[in-house]
Amino acid sequence: MTEIDAKTDALVPAWLTLPDIAEALDVEVTRVRQLVKEGQLIAVRRGENRVLQVPADFIGEGRIVRGLTGTLTLLRDDGFSDEEMLEWLFTPDDSLPGTPAQALRENRGTEVKRRAQALAV
Repeated sequence: MTEIDAKTDALVPAWLTLPDIAEALDVEVTRVRQLVKEGQLIAVRRGENRVLQVPADFIGEGRIVRGLTGTLTLLRDDGFSDEEMLEWLFTPDDSLPGTPAQALRENRGTEVKRRAQALAV
């Protein structure tokens, strides 16, 4: 689990705790921890109590946003750390437009993956 700096933390508009994610996905918290461990979600320690939290934009309609897992895999393969992935996903990109995270939520995952793949070149 990653600790992030204030700049990256400020890019993410909203966060959910692991129990919140479990409720949204209708699974046990242990399953959410497994999703984090498998790299399907990114969780970071935040706040005064250093509670594990996941960006709220990663969850939509009772499931992990479509295309997120593949994008995280591409970025990880490109050598990105969890913090770098969060920064990339939540930094506005005029060519999308919006952030890659917003594009994923809007089912524009192909565009996001294309940009992620271009980072490896």
